[in-house]
Amino acid sequence: MKVKKIPMRTCVVTKEKLPKQELIRVVRTPEGTVIVDATGKANGRGAYLKKDIATFEKAKQSKVLNRHLETEVPDSIFEELKTFV
Repeated sequence: MKVKKIPMRTCVVTKEKLPKQELIRVVRTPEGTVIVDATGKANGRGAYLKKDIATFEKAKQSKVLNRHLETEVPDSIFEELKTFV
């Protein structure tokens, strides 16, 4: 039987390589809006964050999502992320 490959992604804050299911994706859509992508399949430029409150807080303080998504990330996105923990 063939072993199924587990997709690995890197958290932009902690730089850890983790399975895709343990991360949450934040996307800048082609229209320029920033959304939280629960499905992991939304169209646009994405950045992965570890599902952890401390990681979300560190991302907000260091503005790492602003750099990766090349746009200003509103505070409402960070509040929405906390619901996924």
